[in-house]
Amino acid sequence: MGEAVPIHATVFMEGHGKVGATAVLTSPGGQQSRWPMAEAGVGLARRSGSVVPNATGEWTFHVEGWADPYATWHHDAVIKVTAGIDVDLMMEIGARLLEEAAEQIKPGRKASAAAAAGGQPTAVDRDRLIEAAETMRQGPLATGERLAVGTEGWVFDYLTAHPIRRFVTKSATYRLLVQRELALIGSWYEVFPRSVGATFSAGSGWISGNFQTLADGLDRIADMGFDVLYLTPIHPIGRTFRKGRNNSLAARADDPGSPYAIGAAEGGHDAIHPDLGTFADFDALVAKAKEKGLEVALDVALQCSPDHPWVKEHPEWFDHRPDGTIAYAENPPKKYQDIYPLNFDQDPEGIYQEILRVIRLWVSHGVTLFRVDNPHTKPLAFWERLIAQIALESPDVIFLSEAFTKPPMMHTLALIGFHQSYCYFAWRNTKEEVAEYIEELGGEWGSFMRPALWPTTHDILTPYMQQGGVAAHKIRAILAATAAPTWGIYTGYELIEDVARPGSEEAIDNEKYQYKTRDFGLPVAVEMSMLLGQLNAIKKNHVALRRLRNVHVHETTDDATVCFSKHVPAHLSPNGQADTVIVLLNLDPHTVREGVAHLDLEALGLPEGHGAFQAHDLLTGQIFNWGEQVFFRLDPNSAPGHVAHINTSW
Repeated sequence: MGEAVPIHATVFMEGHGKVGATAVLTSPGGQQSRWPMAEAGVGLARRSGSVVPNATGEWTFHVEGWADPYATWHHDAVIKVTAGIDVDLMMEIGARLLEEAAEQIKPGRKASAAAAAGGQPTAVDRDRLIEAAETMRQGPLATGERLAVGTEGWVFDYLTAHPIRRFVTKSATYRLLVQRELALIGSWYEVFPRSVGATFSAGSGWISGNFQTLADGLDRIADMGFDVLYLTPIHPIGRTFRKGRNNSLAARADDPGSPYAIGAAEGGHDAIHPDLGTFADFDALVAKAKEKGLEVALDVALQCSPDHPWVKEHPEWFDHRPDGTIAYAENPPKKYQDIYPLNFDQDPEGIYQEILRVIRLWVSHGVTLFRVDNPHTKPLAFWERLIAQIALESPDVIFLSEAFTKPPMMHTLALIGFHQSYCYFAWRNTKEEVAEYIEELGGEWGSFMRPALWPTTHDILTPYMQQGGVAAHKIRAILAATAAPTWGIYTGYELIEDVARPGSEEAIDNEKYQYKTRDFGLPVAVEMSMLLGQLNAIKKNHVALRRLRNVHVHETTDDATVCFSKHVPAHLSPNGQADTVIVLLNLDPHTVREGVAHLDLEALGLPEGHGAFQAHDLLTGQIFNWGEQVFFRLDPNSAPGHVAHINTSW
């Protein structure tokens, strides 16, 4: 909602006359609004424009193409009259067009804002058009001045805003699904609830954190400005084949197991692990999160431990091997002996109805977002049906796809209903990779797939993050927060937890298999928390960073520095003010980089040849005088980049 949706059309007709185009947006209630479309490239018959839906629901749009007699006359008259050809004839044709435009104004309309400024035409505008027509025909002015009356100034502005349209034709009508703002824009913070507030003593061992201790710690997360509290699975955990620390097969008596091995004697996906509390405790957590401005997201992992009630109640929901055992999950070389995947082909209706019941249950307890684990391993038809049904019942519910797989599958999951998608951001680290990828995400993909950028997750710790230290964590946080509207942080990021399990891209002592306590009072955590809070505040205050498809990459002379901007023009901004942010970032966490950024002024909303302008660094508060060429020197430890706001009216 409120996002500017770009629309492109090819519009042409026979002959040499000028044509125009208008995008027509129709709300769910049937109200129409018209949006101008401008020529996109000379001689290409392409028109481009944007529409801005201001409410959720299913909208439609179409494009109207039409002959533009005024633009045709304007083109011909300037040529002919300047050359002294058919002067009076061209003046007469122009005058009649102005009279035709005047006749289209409804009589009796009282004066209001000037039509050329976008208001409705008035009786005053009608009189001005008639007066201009008379001046063109026989006014006392010289020929050039008579021509200027009809081709420049107020008349030109008026007929650009309110053109004469002949031979109007209509394109096909297209559907446009408009969802709430959090579907595009937001910041997620991931926690393992059992770790928050967990304690250890030599005498009693581990005591799990719970919903109450998590609720007690919400201030820290809310103070950093996050929008979503994302909980990994909160259900009972099986004991059969329970994994130990670092995914080992030998679990100790006090190892809590992976929360993704869902299901035990206490229940399955519709139950809460007893260590975490009760449904009343969960409801209290959701309510307190809401008080703090946080919505709660829950992990949906459609898999079962061998102890899950479904294994006994519905053995047909699982694959059985020739020896009669149930096949456990594998992602070679990884083996997940503690997890049984569901087989959706053997009872698709039964599984659908049960999962629908489970989702409805958690929605009834205030969950408004679901992070879906590995959706690409389940049937697309299942997700399409499930998400559509939930959308009918609870349209505010959002589904995030965690599908690190081939682009066609990721795209199709988005097309069938997933609101957001994890993506390959974590593995795009060089200047070329980053520039290409953010342009891909903000290009045609952006019309159906909304990316969520996560520097790390509980499963992902890339070599870049392992080797880059504090600087790498700063750089990737700045990039994730500015390159796309939605980003996420996994707990521990503030503490630079960057040690990997040997031979893997996964943190050692992975929280999936053990409790983990953290001291967020350490200096590095305080510093990083301040940065995360800054980034969330900057995003909230700048609409340019809250949009996906407005990214433009600028050239830099240094091979480890990326520069991109995001610009929203005034007429597409919710507050009617243009917003432009430039991000200039050192991607090398080990070395000071310097060079020159060559800025494309048009992409910034500035006219060609514009002189110096002021750039306000939103991270440091510094004011710079920048121009088309910007010299930079970026220290990855102290100041890895600029996130600079420019006021295009300066």
